[in-house]
Amino acid sequence: HKYGESGNWLSDNLPHFRKIIDEVAFLKAVHTDQFNHGPAQTFMFTGSARMGRPSLGSWVTYGLGSENANLPGFVVLTSGGASPDAGKSVWGNGFLPSVYQGVHCRSKGDPVLFLSDPKGVNRNLKKKIVESINNINIKEHQKFNDPEVLTRINQYEMAFKMQVSVPDVMNINNEPEYIKEMYGINPGKESFANNCLLARKMVEKGVRFVQLYDYGWDSHGDNEATGLTEGFLRKCQMMDRPVSALILDLKQRGLLDDTLVVWGGEFGRTPMQENRIGVGNLFLGRDHQGDAFTMWMAGGGIKKGAVHGETDELGYMGVNGRVSVHDIHATILHLLGFDHEKFTYQFQGRPFRLTDVEGRIINEILS
Repeated sequence: HKYGESGNWLSDNLPHFRKIIDEVAFLKAVHTDQFNHGPAQTFMFTGSARMGRPSLGSWVTYGLGSENANLPGFVVLTSGGASPDAGKSVWGNGFLPSVYQGVHCRSKGDPVLFLSDPKGVNRNLKKKIVESINNINIKEHQKFNDPEVLTRINQYEMAFKMQVSVPDVMNINNEPEYIKEMYGINPGKESFANNCLLARKMVEKGVRFVQLYDYGWDSHGDNEATGLTEGFLRKCQMMDRPVSALILDLKQRGLLDDTLVVWGGEFGRTPMQENRIGVGNLFLGRDHQGDAFTMWMAGGGIKKGAVHGETDELGYMGVNGRVSVHDIHATILHLLGFDHEKFTYQFQGRPFRLTDVEGRIINEILS
């Protein structure tokens, strides 16, 4: 059905999303030339299907830094019970200094592994240990002039600061009950809802780039968990409330106009049924589809309620307003204040950029 003043189409399986449909801009003809998860994820996050390039979050923190000296500029939160097929490359620093790689935080247990002190080590002792290690690293840098030594110094200092700052920002139990209900969080358990609330808290605290990754959308219909009317429907219900809550919460706090929210996957799904099992398959599924899929953006600089792109009558191919992954990257960088053609890093004798030699700003969705 159509919803909101914009009259945009929306699945009836997303009742909460109706509340924010006039806040977002849809891109309905995104395309990618990658059709397997690993390369497609690497391409979506780094601008190249080959591993080794900096991720989008690393580029942004390289250019803008962080607003909070006690927290990383780039934080990653994962859910769904598994890591990305492309591994940590989707938040890796590539050839940028490793200080710009994403810090993977967990929504249950210790937020960052090995951040807590062992028994018998208090904060004063830890500070002396860090200072002693840094003194050694400073001498090493003076001798070899290796920039990665400076990164090591920064990481030790940041880890020391994070021992105080991270437990506070990762604590969702102290949120008001109406906020917990709004997001549908599960305190003490890893969940996408928890991560959406944590993303809002991190934005409030000045974290420059927050990346959420949720596993489990590969709806081939091989079994109940990947069936369209079973597991896929549960995934839609799982994301519907917290995503809508994140947009509404940012808006009510006056943060949405200064925050860019981007939602999407590495590719879409075919409009026709896929049957990998053959006769007797009880579940409906759909295969990978890179020729036309939908993403959306909301927040700072985005034209509310806009729609760009159109597919054929089957939803199989983009016929108007096709945009590439490089176009999306160019648009994101533009909204964050960068000229994507001039935002470069010198490596192996030539300047590299996130959009490589391509990329067009999608002006049709800009306010």
